[in-house]
Amino acid sequence: MMEGTVAGMSWVMALFILAVVYFYSHYLFASNTAHVSAMYGAFLAVLVAAGAPPLLSALLLGFFSNLFSCTTHYGSGPAPVFFGTGYVDQKKWWSIGFFISIIHIVVWLGIGGAWWKVLGLW
Repeated sequence: MMEGTVAGMSWVMALFILAVVYFYSHYLFASNTAHVSAMYGAFLAVLVAAGAPPLLSALLLGFFSNLFSCTTHYGSGPAPVFFGTGYVDQKKWWSIGFFISIIHIVVWLGIGGAWWKVLGLW
């Protein structure tokens, strides 16, 4: 489905869209392992087919595979332990997680993208 969505787009736009979808689809998974196992390879294949540099695509999806752990109270190993203490309720966890996710995306796609250009990754 995502391949059809980004077909005909520039690889930069495809990378942005697929990275954001990959990040926020974590709300649908109960663990990082399940998410990465189900989506990493498929999204990487679509990005490479769209013309995105393979190393850049693999690194970005790999970084996001760790960063999306902030979004939910159930989506990574330590999160249920922290949530279970009762110091943070679910609404606050999700709102803070969403805010932090925006920061992650801006930093890694915006500032990181510019830095990766300087380093010659794309």
